[in-house]
Amino acid sequence: MTDTETVAKKTDAARALREAYAALKAEKPEMRVRDAARDLSVSEGELVAAAVGDSVVRLAGEAEAVLGALEPLGEVMALTRNENCVHERKGVYMGGQFSRHGAMAMGLFVNPDIDLRLFMNHWAHCFAVTEETRIGPRKSLQFFDKAGGAIHKIYLTDKSETAAYDALVAERRDADQTPGMAVVAYDPPQGDRPDSDIDWDGLRSAWENLQDTHDFFPMLRKYKVGREQCFRKVGADLAYRVGNDAARRVLDMARDEDCEIMVFVGNRGCIQIHTGPVRKLVEHGPWYNVLDPKFNLHLREDRIARTWVTRKPTSDGVVTALEVFDDEGELIATFFGKRKPGIPELDLWRKIVSAVPAMEAAHAA
Repeated sequence: MTDTETVAKKTDAARALREAYAALKAEKPEMRVRDAARDLSVSEGELVAAAVGDSVVRLAGEAEAVLGALEPLGEVMALTRNENCVHERKGVYMGGQFSRHGAMAMGLFVNPDIDLRLFMNHWAHCFAVTEETRIGPRKSLQFFDKAGGAIHKIYLTDKSETAAYDALVAERRDADQTPGMAVVAYDPPQGDRPDSDIDWDGLRSAWENLQDTHDFFPMLRKYKVGREQCFRKVGADLAYRVGNDAARRVLDMARDEDCEIMVFVGNRGCIQIHTGPVRKLVEHGPWYNVLDPKFNLHLREDRIARTWVTRKPTSDGVVTALEVFDDEGELIATFFGKRKPGIPELDLWRKIVSAVPAMEAAHAA
């Protein structure tokens, strides 16, 4: 097949996908693109890429170059999600840092509004997207992994500099604007090793001697143990189950007690963090929502399978977290009290978490 024939085939496939999407939208106008992609048996990235040359522009080069050029856009809305939680935070992308550790490429934004941990090896595709809405065009930058999964999205707000966005898109525009996306599947996750293969005494000792919460994942990797597998066996003084209404309860108490918290939501390529208060809490169907001016959270409560309280020692004292998982063992969201290195955890946060009753062992199994 010639290059011309290959392009023609991709273009025809993209056109067919756009038409199928248009028909689905006509039937279900409120359907979100992630759900539409699932109904059409494609990834979200493939559905977006099908509109390249129409309402979507493919951007060239490394994602770091785009992320590092965002500050002139002013205030935007950062969105990171997984299957069961959406985290939205308004702010300015300032002070991005990128580094490499061997084969691993990392990125970091740390400011009061835009607080991100980026795992850049997974950032494979970038698009500028214009969507028609009831209130006019909505512009965004959208990033996807090699399988077409959404990693991170950046939406313009009414405070954004649209001219700076347009200039960035023009500068980064890829020469290839052929619609479509070639996707590469990830290997399926490996299951946990048998409990009998784990050095539980060594793991317990390592947990007790943690100096920083960032050392926790390397500890799990060293002992080759799954996160929840570790929680089940390490001891109830360090990790214990609570009811799956715990996330709602701590959000409600944080609002009522005026306790500033930290909310982490992520996927394989990005973790997004909110630090501050939560004020307006609203239930809508299966979703429990924070609807504050700068921070929105949408948590799919009916997909919560297990919830744990964990206590991790650090050089600043114990850090208490509420960790929420789905039925496949994927981390949906993590909640902490507001803290910074060198500052102990808030006593008020500990009080809130301690007010959530532990599950009885028979029900926690």
